[in-house]
Amino acid sequence: MAGDKETLIGMGFDPARVEWALKSTGNRGLQPAMDHILENEGKPVPSLDSVTQTSGTSGSSGPGSMDVDEDEEDLEALRSQIDGAGAGPGPAGQEAKSLKCSQCGKTFRNTALANFHAGKSGHDQFEESTEEMKPLTEEEKKERLAELKEKMAEKRARKAVEEAAEQKANEAIKRKAGKDLNKIKEELQTKEVIKEAEQKRRDKIEDAKARAAVKAQIEADKRERAEKAAREKALREGKALPESSSAAPARPAPSTSAPSGVSGRDFKDTRLQVRMSTGGQPYTTTLPSDAPLREVAEFIAAQNLSVNVDTVTLAQHFPRKTFAPSDFSKSLRDLGLTPSAVLIATP
Repeated sequence: MAGDKETLIGMGFDPARVEWALKSTGNRGLQPAMDHILENEGKPVPSLDSVTQTSGTSGSSGPGSMDVDEDEEDLEALRSQIDGAGAGPGPAGQEAKSLKCSQCGKTFRNTALANFHAGKSGHDQFEESTEEMKPLTEEEKKERLAELKEKMAEKRARKAVEEAAEQKANEAIKRKAGKDLNKIKEELQTKEVIKEAEQKRRDKIEDAKARAAVKAQIEADKRERAEKAAREKALREGKALPESSSAAPARPAPSTSAPSGVSGRDFKDTRLQVRMSTGGQPYTTTLPSDAPLREVAEFIAAQNLSVNVDTVTLAQHFPRKTFAPSDFSKSLRDLGLTPSAVLIATP
């Protein structure tokens, strides 16, 4: 633009460098052109035919990108440096020496500076003024230009410090987020370890109960066989029959047996050990207390191919009981098998 070119030349810049800057920045305003001139101050001016428009200079994105305080500093520096043309005839026939912003009261030497101020501040009300602004000497222009360069360097330095601080803050936020995520993972892992340890403890207790129940059952079987042999011997010898242990006061059932009272009905799960009448390794499983007895038969059939769910017979030695087919639809809780029991399966 002609106004920007005159303003820059009035600031003391070389006309050839002004034309180079305006063409390189696509005539986007005073600030981009000034940045281009300052950044390429030590470089030779190329032929304008070989100059192509760039997307902008590295220190600025145009007048509108600066803060308000920085804009005011630029305007003050430009106003004190530029010695341009007057504003034209003033009010009542007097010659206008300057333009004044009616909104902020600042005075500008020419229209280019007034437009520059309007673009940055958004002010759009100006009036002509007869106030004459003293022109600057060449030496004053150079001093003001040096001051402007120094201010621009300070702005860029501040901007670099702000960007570094912002980047550091962002990195701190990322590190904190990473630490929080790792802490959550560690807490979940700790809870999982505690849960597994608790499950192992419960399994160990249940295994101990099952082993105790099996041992009690074996002892009961031994006593029963011994009593039977003693009775048969007494009959053969014509002696009085020995007193049966069944006539003695009932022994308390082991704590591992499955009572039918209220305490047994409170258990959510039932742990079972199933022994095959044909011998072999017993099978152990845990089923919900509300599961039907048929699920026990299905479990055995899945473990032993010789077992048929519809024909298998389930019995309990202590207390002695053989479950009828109609019992298969009843729950383990209703059959008094909770919290644990030992069953004998006959294929």
